[in-house]
Amino acid sequence: MEYLKDYDFELLYQPGKANVVADALSRRRVHVSAMMIKELEMIEQLRDMNLGLDMGAGQIRCSMLRITNEFLDEVRVEHGNDQELQQIMGELGTKKRKYFRMGRDGILQFRERVCIPSSRVLRKMLLDEGHKSRLSIHPGMTKMYKDLKATFWWTGMKTDMADYVASCLICQKVKIEHLCDDFIKLTLSACVWR
Repeated sequence: MEYLKDYDFELLYQPGKANVVADALSRRRVHVSAMMIKELEMIEQLRDMNLGLDMGAGQIRCSMLRITNEFLDEVRVEHGNDQELQQIMGELGTKKRKYFRMGRDGILQFRERVCIPSSRVLRKMLLDEGHKSRLSIHPGMTKMYKDLKATFWWTGMKTDMADYVASCLICQKVKIEHLCDDFIKLTLSACVWR
């Protein structure tokens, strides 16, 4: 009622046959049977997706949908090989490591962010995804750092990102174009003042 009171509307009752707009309760049985056939087709499609379906009286419950990520499995495996992270895991619960904790999935976290081991392959994969993927498209160092910092953490993360962006040829070309544009503008403004 609180929501509706903000709107200026008029509620009218249309008796019997004057109500031309059909509602869901007044549909013919033919429409209901067509809907049931479509529902069965949809159930078969869901069955093909290997989902755990539970059909009860008047309801269908999808009880299991599992999405996995191999990247986190690789991170978990590499945690065992990283000496720095092993030392941090040994000091969990101490005042020195109060911002670290072990997640439910067995992955070390720093302030709710996934700790990435010092594996060059994993870090390069993350940097590639954060910089060259279709969703990010060469965001630059600051934006890339903010995006990846929200989810991941490792020692020297900002330096690694700065080095990665500095070595990107596309970013270097774009930066040169901007520098050239700025140089031309400065030169023109200097000529106008003379």
